[in-house]
Amino acid sequence: MKFRILLLTCFMAIGALWANARNTSTGTTADTKKDVNGTVFSNITRKPLSNVSITAYSSTKKEKAITTDESGTFYFDDLKPGIYKFVFEKEGFKKVTKEKMIHTDETFQLNIEMVEKEDFEFVPGTFHF
Repeated sequence: MKFRILLLTCFMAIGALWANARNTSTGTTADTKKDVNGTVFSNITRKPLSNVSITAYSSTKKEKAITTDESGTFYFDDLKPGIYKFVFEKEGFKKVTKEKMIHTDETFQLNIEMVEKEDFEFVPGTFHF
């Protein structure tokens, strides 16, 4: 009886190890390289913002444009090494621009806080009272 329990335990352990090895080698989304990833959220509500337009510009041209999902997350993959300017835009919020250097086989997280636009923004003129 003890031998059967030991044998059953060994089979279960081997099965678990095999299943884990299979999940990590099939190219699931956890394995794919995401050069830049992160979350965009509101500075007031601290809630994630969906449908934020994010554009990646290299020194020479527009490389890629994406939008955040319903949980405010985004990712860029397959970016070539170099300096990129990331522009975050959403109606009702001020535009945010971040510049980052992308290295080969390096991933970094970029969490962005967007500030809501005021209904009336005062811009000082040349005349002061």
